[in-house]
Amino acid sequence: MTSRRRLLAGGAAVAGLGVAGGAAVAATTGRDAPAPVAAAVALTTGTATVPFHGPRQAGIAEDPPAHASFVAFTLPAGADRRALARMMRLLTDDARRLTQGVPALGDTDATLAVLPARLTVTFGFGPGLYRAAGLEPPVTDLPTFKIDRLERRWSGGDLLLQICADDPLTVAHTQRMLIKDTRPFASVRWVQQGFRRSPGVQAPEHTQRNVLGQMDGTANPRGAEIEPAVWNQDGSTQLVVRRIRAEIETWDILAVADKENAVGRRLESGAPLSGTQERDEPDFAKLDASGLPAMPDFSHVTRARVTDPAMKILRRPYNYDGAPNAAGHPDSGLIFASYQRDIAQQYVPIQQRLADKDLLNEWITPIGSAVFAVPPGCDEDGWIGEQVLA
Repeated sequence: MTSRRRLLAGGAAVAGLGVAGGAAVAATTGRDAPAPVAAAVALTTGTATVPFHGPRQAGIAEDPPAHASFVAFTLPAGADRRALARMMRLLTDDARRLTQGVPALGDTDATLAVLPARLTVTFGFGPGLYRAAGLEPPVTDLPTFKIDRLERRWSGGDLLLQICADDPLTVAHTQRMLIKDTRPFASVRWVQQGFRRSPGVQAPEHTQRNVLGQMDGTANPRGAEIEPAVWNQDGSTQLVVRRIRAEIETWDILAVADKENAVGRRLESGAPLSGTQERDEPDFAKLDASGLPAMPDFSHVTRARVTDPAMKILRRPYNYDGAPNAAGHPDSGLIFASYQRDIAQQYVPIQQRLADKDLLNEWITPIGSAVFAVPPGCDEDGWIGEQVLA
C-alpha cells in the first residue's frame, strides 16, 4: 500500500488515459465493395458504468453483468479495527475509480481500466471480520444441512469482494488490483469465477439458465418487492454464497418429463407445470390429468415456495465450468448468491425445506458455503464499512 501511494509524490497521480486508434480501409471498386455496416455500430458495452456512490452498495439489485469473480479473504491473527479501516479506505478508493473507468492509483496496467463494462465491486464482511473489530457479528455460519458435502477450499471467509462486469478482462484486471492492495492486510482464501449470458444474447433482465438447462430466478422479487425483501433501513443487506456442484452426467440420462417434475417447471419455457408462461403463479391446488398434483410436492419450486414477499430472497447466481478431469467428466455447477435482509429469517427456512424434501437434490451437491453482512454504500467523501469500523 505504501509503495503505491509513493507513486503519487510530486503530483504524479494517474488520473486517466487517452486512447487513440486507427483503422486501415482496403480500397475496392464496383460490386466487390463491402457494405460499411460495422462502422455504424455503436460500441457502448465497454464504456457503460454503474454509479459507485450511494446509500446502498451497487452489484445487488441491478441486472447482473455476464461475468463475476467472488474473492474471499482470511484475516491474520492480530488484525484490529484500525488496520481494517485502513484496508477498506484503500479498497474503496480503488473500487470507486475502477468502476468508473479510471485506473486505480499506481495502476501499472492502466490501459486495462478504461473499459469498465458495467463493473461493480460489492464488499461483504464475514463473522471473523466483526470479531477482529471487537464487534458482535450480525451474521453467523449456516446450520449444517444433510445434503451438504462442504469443502474448506470453497467455504468461509472474513472479507468478500464480489466483482462483476460484462467483460472478463475487466473482471480479471479489477481482481488483480484489489488483491494486490489487500495483500498487506489479508490472504486469499478462495476465488470462484462464474458467467451468465453475454450482453446482446438475450434481452436485459432475462432469467438466468443454469448448467442443467433450467431457468434460475423466475420467482425473484422484482420492482417494489425488492425493497422489503433485500434492504435494511440503513442500506445494508446480507449475502449467502454457496458453491453447488451439478451432477450433470446422471442428469443427462433423464427424460425431459423427469427433469421437469424434479424442478416443477417446463424446460423450454420455464412455465410452472400448472401454467403456460414463465411468470404464471404456480397453482399448487391444480391436479393433472391423472388426478395428481400438477406441482409435485417434492419439486424444487414447491419446496422453495414463499408466500410473503418480505420473506423472499434475491437470487443472483452465476454458472461455473471448470476443466474436466482426466476421464473427461465435467466439473460444473452454480455459484449461488442470494441477497436478503436477514439470512436466518429468510434463507435458512427455504434451504431447510429444500434439504428435507427436494428431488433436485439427487442431481446437485452443495460443496461450499459462506455468509457475509453487506454494509451500506458511501458518498464521495466516505468509504465502505465506515459505519462499522470508524
